[in-house]
Amino acid sequence: MPGYYLGIDEYFLLFIIPAMIFSLVMQIMVKSAYRKQSRVGNARGITGAVAAQMVLDEGGAQGVRIEMTRGRLSDHYDPRTNTIRLSEGVYSAASVAAVGIAAHEAGHAVQHARKYAPIKVRNAILPVCNIGSMAAVPLMVLGFMLDFWGLVTLGLALYALIALFQLVTLPVEFNASRRALRAIEGQNMLRDAELAGARKVLTAAAMTYVAALVVSLANLLRFMLRFRRRR
Repeated sequence: MPGYYLGIDEYFLLFIIPAMIFSLVMQIMVKSAYRKQSRVGNARGITGAVAAQMVLDEGGAQGVRIEMTRGRLSDHYDPRTNTIRLSEGVYSAASVAAVGIAAHEAGHAVQHARKYAPIKVRNAILPVCNIGSMAAVPLMVLGFMLDFWGLVTLGLALYALIALFQLVTLPVEFNASRRALRAIEGQNMLRDAELAGARKVLTAAAMTYVAALVVSLANLLRFMLRFRRRR
């Protein structure tokens, strides 16, 4: 039955609950760091949009648009349109958090401009991962119900690709933060105490990606152990 795989069992308690708690703590940390540093204005009055442009100029990334988007912590770089989209609290805000977040997203644009290898790998496996995120668990459940272990194996392989995608995402995110902090420091966007605040925001944000990987690995291990036991 599908509920057998999705319900609560000893593996859920052993692996998933701790992973979910870790993920929740990381989410709380990033929101707390953002909230605190968004209240701290930077001495030079540099907005997020200006900071992003400064990072792009230093990194040699040309033709990148910087736009405002709705939402909170909805900032991202879209490689399809070569556009950095910054939330309202980042785009026009002259806070420490705004500079750090905007510089990080600009760091992704620089990665694409310089053909950073891990981001090419991540983009290459993204289409399969999108399929896997929808099909992996149904395939595993259906395979077990039909006693067709080829489907189970396929589902596990697709789920493993999701974990691989998140693993490859880690160097991409950490590298973007390093580029951001290097550019912030090199162009004196923030003073020492302000730079430390931006680093706290980016470190907390990066840890959410670590948490996502931990959750995926916990789920993968749970599925593997459950199917192995039932087989």
